[in-house]
Amino acid sequence: MDLTSYAEWAVRLANDPDPPPELRHLRDELAAVFDAAGDERAVAGLLNALLVRYPVRPQLSDHDGHAWHLHLAEDPAATAVMGLAAVVAELGVDRLGRCREPHCGLAFLDTSSNRSRRYCSARCASRANVAAFRARRRNGS
Repeated sequence: MDLTSYAEWAVRLANDPDPPPELRHLRDELAAVFDAAGDERAVAGLLNALLVRYPVRPQLSDHDGHAWHLHLAEDPAATAVMGLAAVVAELGVDRLGRCREPHCGLAFLDTSSNRSRRYCSARCASRANVAAFRARRRNGS
């Protein structure tokens, strides 16, 4: 079971400025995980607490003509937490990040092959590169 799509749901929720009321607390909890991304033990502790609070209920499904396979029960909180925990377990804490563009700070998952992602989007990367270029020109470099 590939849980990356569930982890991406966690990122979207952590970045949502106006989530549904029932998910606001979870949004803040997921944001705290991304805020702690430089500290492996802190991330693990936060995710372990969330896994207890939002238990996962797997179910067998054979929808749309597919063979039997596992799905996580339709609990958005549990699926988001499980997906994020799976990414950390399989790929490492350094795959969680906050955009380094000074005016952004959105959460992201680094799925690059060389773990080099620093921005949430191409737009923020471009904005940061243009700002750095302009700063170098001002400083005569």
